[in-house]
Formats: sequence, structure tokens, C-alpha cells
Amino acid sequence: MSTTDGRGRRAAARAWCYVRQAPGTFAWLAILFVTTQIIRHVSPEFADGLLQKRSTNIEYLSQDPVRVLITSALWIAGGGWFLYFLLYNLFHVPAERWLGTRRWLLVLAIAHVGATYLSEGVLLWAIDHGHAPESARYTLDYGVSYALAGIEAVLTYLIVKPWRYVYLAGVLLFYGSALITGRTFTDVGHFTAALLGLACYPLTRGRTLAAVGGGPFDPVATARRLLHRLRRPL
Repeated sequence: MSTTDGRGRRAAARAWCYVRQAPGTFAWLAILFVTTQIIRHVSPEFADGLLQKRSTNIEYLSQDPVRVLITSALWIAGGGWFLYFLLYNLFHVPAERWLGTRRWLLVLAIAHVGATYLSEGVLLWAIDHGHAPESARYTLDYGVSYALAGIEAVLTYLIVKPWRYVYLAGVLLFYGSALITGRTFTDVGHFTAALLGLACYPLTRGRTLAAVGGGPFDPVATARRLLHRLRRPL
């Protein structure tokens, strides 16, 4: 076996080990890749009809909530698959490795379902009080961003103090500023999802992440280790 073949096999083994540590995340990414390709290869009219049937709008939530809550999280609403591949590796992978797949699923389900119902409830109130048109009952509402916001928020508890508070401020500022400036029902949903992620603190008790030393994540210490490795001579 050549040196190049050996390196390739070791790299493949490390990649497979990385994927196995977050099976739920990568299975979800695989589904999103397929659904993204479907949308790209059908007509805009067919895509709109396809997504409409999987939308968690007011009408479908009242008729078939379980189906649309699940299927709406299998499609990407803008941004492209590669962007979400990066975001999932940045947030979902460490969260699943830290919490375990079952708790990770529970957090994202709480964020996705809770934020969907609250945001659509706000939209329904707006319709009933004349602040939004009746047609808004059928507004497209699908995607994975509510679950992502919840996971981003719950990762607060993985970070060592005082950086935990810096990260928390960043999450709240990001979603809070969008809520203040945009004031759409999706902005309400994103901010709600972040709050629900923070409310999942009981699910984080006793959880550690072996890949970062078995304790809270210290961004400064991690950056120092990375710089030290980069300074090593080749």
C-alpha cells in the first residue's frame, strides 16, 4: 500500500467516525440534499404546489398537524444546501454529540413545534384583528431554521463562563434585532425557538462532550491549541 493510499484510508476512517458521532444530523442533511435537488429540477409551479402541501400554515396545522410539522422540516427555505451543511456541522453536530441523539431530537422538536405554533398563533391573531389579510392563512411556512435556532440557543450551556454570556448575548441580539426590525411571524418564530432552546436546560444536565476534554467548551483555550498546532513546523 502506498503512502497516499494509507493517508486516504486514515482520512476516510476519521471522516466516518465523525459522521457516526452525529448520525441524526447527517441523516437529516442527506434528506435535505435530496429534497433540495428535487426542487432544483422541477418547474417553479410544481415546486410551489409541493411545498404548499408541506407548509405549516394555519390551514394545514388545523387539518393535519403531525404530517406538516414533520414534512416541513425536510425542506430548505433559502440559503442553499451547502450553507446548511456548514451550519449543521457548526451547531447540530456538537449538540448531538453532547446531548446524545434522543435529547438532541427532543430539543429541536420542542423548538420547531413550539415556535411554529406560537408564530402561526400570532399570525392568526393578526388576521382576526384585521392586521393581516385572510389569505395569510395559506402563507408558505416550512424549513429547518426554527430547529436550528433552538439548537444554537441550547449550546449556550456547553460553553464555559464567562464566554457563555457572550455567546448568549450574540444569539439573543441576532434573533432579537430581527424581531424588532422585521416584525414578521417568522421573526417571532425564530426568537421563540431560541427562547425554547434556552428553556431546555434540564436536558443538558450531566452531559459532557469528550471531544473538547469532557467538560464545557472553552473557545479561548481551543483557539490557543489551534494556533499552537498551526505554528508547528511541517
